[in-house]
Amino acid sequence: MISLSVNGKTVRVPEGTRLLDAIRGAGFDVPTLCDHPALEPWGGCRLCLVDVTRKEWDGWCKMVVSCMFPAEDGLVVLTDTERVQRTRRVVADLLLARCPDTPLVQKVAARLGVERTSYAPNPEPTDCILCALCTRVCDHIGVSAIASVNRGAGREIAPPFHDAPPDCIGCLACAEICPTSCIPYETSDGSRTIWGKTFEMLRCTRCGRAHVTKEEARHFAARTGVPESYFDLCDACKREDMARQFTRLSEGARTSP
Repeated sequence: MISLSVNGKTVRVPEGTRLLDAIRGAGFDVPTLCDHPALEPWGGCRLCLVDVTRKEWDGWCKMVVSCMFPAEDGLVVLTDTERVQRTRRVVADLLLARCPDTPLVQKVAARLGVERTSYAPNPEPTDCILCALCTRVCDHIGVSAIASVNRGAGREIAPPFHDAPPDCIGCLACAEICPTSCIPYETSDGSRTIWGKTFEMLRCTRCGRAHVTKEEARHFAARTGVPESYFDLCDACKREDMARQFTRLSEGARTSP
């Protein structure tokens, strides 16, 4: 275990803990827009900046991205210094200019004291905050169907050449992880459409519920080694089977001598 100070509070955490997790474990809140527990830290939004110092630094401190900085023994962390707050307000101001109508951005900006942007608002407002959660989860599951394209004000998330991505499996991971729900899709008992590509749905052989696309079942069967027949049943029916099995095991344990 290592020991560090967060806003004057002594915190002990295992070695290798992220500074952001140590701060939250100490009971302090740090805003983030691009961090997710299922993905590797990225440090893109810069809202989780904090000041760190050490006693031997004689008052000098540096600003670090807490989601990517390791908690270290003897570290002194300050989460709400004036320059940290000022920097976060700059980030919020820029985000509000890009996404002036996005409720999540408005909420984060207001929390930091930014009610309206000091820049010219985006003439074509978007809900995409460029957090890259969608592209990172797509890479994480081994598909990589979408990516960040262009630079500067023209940067966006898109499939190659803005065409229906050939590698997309229609799993909706990108849409479900998006914090602003800005990735549109349509799904029904027969089909699902996302990124301009339409997929045929697999239906549960027991209850008839459409639950995954054929491409999704094929991809994860190949990736994990499970047979494609594993996807014959939906998750709800699998849970019912597991509940019945646990019930039988429990009853058997109670009746055994």
